[in-house]
Amino acid sequence: MNEKVKSGSRNVAIVGPYLSGKTTLLESLLFVTGAISRKGSVKDSNTVGDSAAESRDRHMSVEVSAASTEYNGTRFTFVDCPGSVEFAQETYNALIGVDAAIVVCEPIRDRVLTLAPLFKFLDDWEIPHIVFVNKMDRANIHVLETLHALKAVSSRPLVAHQYPIMQGEQLTGFIDMVSEQAYQYHPGAPADPIPFPENLKEEEHIARAQMLEALANFDDHLLEELLEDIEPPQEEILKDLKMELGADLVVPVFFGVAEQDYGVRPLIDALLREAPEPETTAERRLKNIKGNAPLAQVLKTYYTPQGGKLSLVRVWRGKLTDGLVLNGVRTGGIYRLMGQQQQSVNEVAAGEIVALSRLEGVKTGDTISTEQSAAMQLPKAEQLEPVFALAITPEKRNDEVKLSAAITKLLEEDCSLAWEQHGDTHEVILWGQGEIHLQVALDRLRRKYNLPMTTHLPQVPYKETIRKTVASVHGRYKHQSGGHGQFGDVFLEIKPLPRGEGFNFNETIVGGVVPRQYIPGVEMGVREFLAHGPLGFPVVDVAVTLTNGSYHTVDSSEQAFKQAARLAMQTGIPQAQPTLLEPILRVEVTTPSEFTSKVLQLLSGRRGQILGYEGKNDWQGWDNVVAYLPQAEMQNFIVELRSLTLGVGSFHWVYDHLQEVPEKLAERVIAGNGNGGNGNGK
Repeated sequence: MNEKVKSGSRNVAIVGPYLSGKTTLLESLLFVTGAISRKGSVKDSNTVGDSAAESRDRHMSVEVSAASTEYNGTRFTFVDCPGSVEFAQETYNALIGVDAAIVVCEPIRDRVLTLAPLFKFLDDWEIPHIVFVNKMDRANIHVLETLHALKAVSSRPLVAHQYPIMQGEQLTGFIDMVSEQAYQYHPGAPADPIPFPENLKEEEHIARAQMLEALANFDDHLLEELLEDIEPPQEEILKDLKMELGADLVVPVFFGVAEQDYGVRPLIDALLREAPEPETTAERRLKNIKGNAPLAQVLKTYYTPQGGKLSLVRVWRGKLTDGLVLNGVRTGGIYRLMGQQQQSVNEVAAGEIVALSRLEGVKTGDTISTEQSAAMQLPKAEQLEPVFALAITPEKRNDEVKLSAAITKLLEEDCSLAWEQHGDTHEVILWGQGEIHLQVALDRLRRKYNLPMTTHLPQVPYKETIRKTVASVHGRYKHQSGGHGQFGDVFLEIKPLPRGEGFNFNETIVGGVVPRQYIPGVEMGVREFLAHGPLGFPVVDVAVTLTNGSYHTVDSSEQAFKQAARLAMQTGIPQAQPTLLEPILRVEVTTPSEFTSKVLQLLSGRRGQILGYEGKNDWQGWDNVVAYLPQAEMQNFIVELRSLTLGVGSFHWVYDHLQEVPEKLAERVIAGNGNGGNGNGK
């Protein structure tokens, strides 16, 4: 079926929560494999990963970084992914192109919960993954407690591949759980074998028994050996680890201190020995894809400081050569990446992750091939919905013409951004995953496209309506000037409509008191007035009927009747008890069950109306809370929600209906709008 590739490569994502030490681990992996001669640090802003200016400004990953190295004859391409939930889209897009992932975490019980959404994504996509418990020199819980906490957030069984040897708070070595050989760490050198520490015998025995039992759940022969108290051969255990890791049935756990390179060599040895080869991953990903044409998928799009477009791709099938035409576009070059450094190559085989230049019109997630067919489209990561917004305006008015093209490129680099020109408020609104996410986007607009922006919170698109019928209101427009004058005369009935009905215009003219050709002018005048009512907002849910009027055979015109209608509305609407309406959203909040009560309080405190909550499908220990929430209360809602839920709470919203604003709040909104405020009522 598919072209077999050499097992001489591995593609591994490094993922995990913010501050867990992913970029430091990448630096250590590159150092111990000889790809770099000196390690950089996040603090000093000189690491291979986090090479973008926006990352270095913040000392955090804000986009995917790729780096290649050779180890024992195998090419490893590591993809360092952001840890902040605000940049999760970057991580998910990259993960679908790797053979395995290293999940980096800290030995801190309260932070383990932050791994739950990541584990869920990995398991939904059946991506083999290993856990690396980093910063063991700062552990605040026992090893077995760490394992217990990790097991609580993973749907796959976790198995300790190592048992750490601690001396006080310092990690000094480890016990390999397969061979039960103990090792001592040394700075800057491989670990040495040492005698088994007797004081750890009981703890290690418990952890090892749990590992073997987990593996035996998928191997009847191993289960028989355990039942008969037969010690399984090391080769059998390693074979089971490779098979069950490759099928995403178990999750091996390693311990270390990446900053000191402790645990890094055993980790890469395990990846070499047990992680699935690229052809195994390709067979799984391409099982429904026919043909033999070269096939790749875009994992990330970059616009480099020099202005060129680079597409990071996973080659799934065939060979890519320089100048090949993919999806109708001729590639400009093939590069292996080392952070922002590029190494040009003429061709790459299936199984590698490389960058292709000048793939214009090709977006992140797209499947690319020499043959285009709907049947050859690979699944892509689901696009996250935006949850935070800012209204943006170029600092220089002349830059407005450049904004659309720059934002288009910005969205190509980061598809979790969105933008709109709001129809009611006429603001350009930039949407994203949080405040930092949008600040990074604004930094890119300034740095890459010389487009500095001013920002403010978006206006709430309030509306107004009426509560009372005005049976007959008169509007007369009479204007005399030199030649023909202007004359229009109308009587209107204005009445409220049920919520959501919008606007209706009717006429009950008899006897031709208003000629037919002038009636469209009356409707136009009414509509123009309703665009900006007496409270300062568009008027909705109103029915207006033209009931009577008069005209002049010479001076009347459609324009005159339009003005007469405006005058009638100007008089009538204030008599109809205008009232302010606010948009109400239907919000579905996803949260770990332990935080559900806090989420309910958060919603209630923001004038939310709780509709109910229940367990989230296929998410053990998580709830969905559904509520109506005024749009005016949505600003910073995601910030508070994440603060309450260790960063893992999220929400989905849709517009639902308009509702009257409470009187005191309405007064503040109207006052703010009249004084040039932002209409948020805050």
